[in-house]
Amino acid sequence: MPDAAPLEASLDRAAALCARRGAQLTELRRQVLRLVLESGQPVGAYALLDRLKASRAGAAPPTVYRALDFLVEQGLIHKVERLGAFIGCAEVEDHPEDCDCGAAHDHPHQFLICARCGGTTEISDPGVALALHRAAAAAGFDLRRSTVEAEGICAVCRGAEGAHHAAHG
Repeated sequence: MPDAAPLEASLDRAAALCARRGAQLTELRRQVLRLVLESGQPVGAYALLDRLKASRAGAAPPTVYRALDFLVEQGLIHKVERLGAFIGCAEVEDHPEDCDCGAAHDHPHQFLICARCGGTTEISDPGVALALHRAAAAAGFDLRRSTVEAEGICAVCRGAEGAHHAAHG
């Protein structure tokens, strides 16, 4: 779980970003964003609902889904389709303070997903995005948005696997 001060700063930055776009990060949306960021890993809507019910007894699935839709639309979180879960955007911290864009700051979404532990890392490799755009253009396709989800084994799981093999020869 992130430290409280940096987490509050991230939430304040998200609220300011929404305000510059004419949108409002309501208390409920802020609370859902907090839960996503606190998780530090992809988290499903129903897990968020369970956590939300601790402070909002009447919370229901549509409440959470509306908040998640807003947060995705604003580019504050991403949906990891393969997992059916949501993760905080790694690029929100790098979004220029003086940016006055009217829509979510769009960037290519590239996720590395561990097949063992489900750990997910967002990366931003311009070469991947460029290759995808070039391939789309060659096919006569006007690519508007892309998400790449690659599955493999993370370093932690590979390390654990190596330790297991070393111990059991």
